[in-house]
Amino acid sequence: MKNRWFDKMFCAVLASTMMMTVVPAMPAMAAGEINIGVTSFADTLEPTEQYFSWVISRYGVGECLARFDETGTLVPCLAESWESSEDGMTWTFQIREGVKFSNGNEMTPELVKASLERTIEMSARVPEFFDLESLEIDGQNLIFHLNRANANMAGSLADPLFLIMDTSIDNSNIEMSGPVCTGPYMVESFSPTDACVVTKNEYYWDGEVPLDRVTLKCVDDQTTRSMALQTGEIDIAYNLKTENLYEFEGNPNYNIQELESLRSTYAFMNQNGALGDLALRQALLRGLNKEVYCEVLLEGGATPGKAPVPPTLDFGFDELVDENSYDPESAKAILAEAGYIDNNGDGYVETPDGAKLELNFVIYTSRAELGVYAQAAQANLKEIGINVKLNTVSYETLLDMRDSGQYDLLIWNVLVANTGDPENYLRENWYSTSPNNTAGYNNPEVDRLLDELASTFEQEQRREIVFQIQQHIMDDAATVFFGYETTYLFSNTRVTGVTMYPMDYYWLTKDIALAE
Repeated sequence: MKNRWFDKMFCAVLASTMMMTVVPAMPAMAAGEINIGVTSFADTLEPTEQYFSWVISRYGVGECLARFDETGTLVPCLAESWESSEDGMTWTFQIREGVKFSNGNEMTPELVKASLERTIEMSARVPEFFDLESLEIDGQNLIFHLNRANANMAGSLADPLFLIMDTSIDNSNIEMSGPVCTGPYMVESFSPTDACVVTKNEYYWDGEVPLDRVTLKCVDDQTTRSMALQTGEIDIAYNLKTENLYEFEGNPNYNIQELESLRSTYAFMNQNGALGDLALRQALLRGLNKEVYCEVLLEGGATPGKAPVPPTLDFGFDELVDENSYDPESAKAILAEAGYIDNNGDGYVETPDGAKLELNFVIYTSRAELGVYAQAAQANLKEIGINVKLNTVSYETLLDMRDSGQYDLLIWNVLVANTGDPENYLRENWYSTSPNNTAGYNNPEVDRLLDELASTFEQEQRREIVFQIQQHIMDDAATVFFGYETTYLFSNTRVTGVTMYPMDYYWLTKDIALAE
């Protein structure tokens, strides 16, 4: 049943998402060219910056030693095979022969080693994947000696952070020119707010590249991106949503692909500030009607969240106990018992010591559903007396604010199985010493379980450990898990070979071609 906040929110969200916008002009396409509409994501093509290596992979430029296929199965790529020691401390990868970078230089084990060493030196994210003691070359093999066991080293190296680039050349302008890699395409030009143009890699090792030139156009606004696909100004549109289905369903000129998401939208709660109080976090969680957000506001385009790992992965979602599900009366009672009282009659509670309580909720602009969640949460929390101010910024600014801890709540949308299962995702976000754990979450038992998971190979044991980790995070009221969105891919029939991957590292591939 609708209530007052829902009526207000539905009208506000509908108005904001359905505003008419002007589609930016794009140049006419020549033979052998296509345009793809994307959301802006990176302000540099330096692959060790933040998560920007994903762009280089998605745009068909970068490749890794391993990759994930259409089913999410780990398969060889620049390495032909790999094997592990029994204790998970030594991994040997056989580097593929006959591969060239897009400049014609041969990819040797020595250059693979140099590329990985560059990443290890420059990226603060590497320790969340593995702890390297040394790298050794033995013929065509590259051998990783680890300080910490890793049962999923091959999956770790499939993350785009570990793409292989040519380090033997001058890379002083890599931020704008991009790295020289082994993928089917190479960067021609890049503008963070406009487009990235890529051209065919004539030296590609894995078959013919069918397109000469592809423009990946930044069109952040969802309505504008949909209109551009309808007018033929782009051929493929990423990150459209359930509400766009009616614009394309039943039209033989378009193909629609749908995938139950491996992504989670959640919000960190910064325990270094006001949300260091468990009672406040519990009340906040109990004030959020996530079923309405997902089933009504997002028109069924998401599954309501409660846990770190979505139900599309078999890690015990239905068995996990959520003690902080939607219960606004319970939320009010928790606040009152903890001393959060509205002393001045403005409708918002003050802190137990009488100070003003205003939570800064940072969100970013390139995913429309994030604003829906945030606005709905703000309205819900007002009903229980918690004052939330929304701060909408670019994705790049959000990363800076996360790293510097300038938030109370900060929205996040990530792939939860970026290495093939949730281990890296859980370690990166909830391990106490992780550089990305700027929210200050610290549970020694979670740390212990994550360390145990790293050396556990047997799948059923890994499942049980992940289950326990999730329950601890939920019991600690550490994070707001909003929902798990259904992912859509829309394309016109002018192009073929467009495939949706569960691990969404691969957008432009060698298989995309013009229809004959």
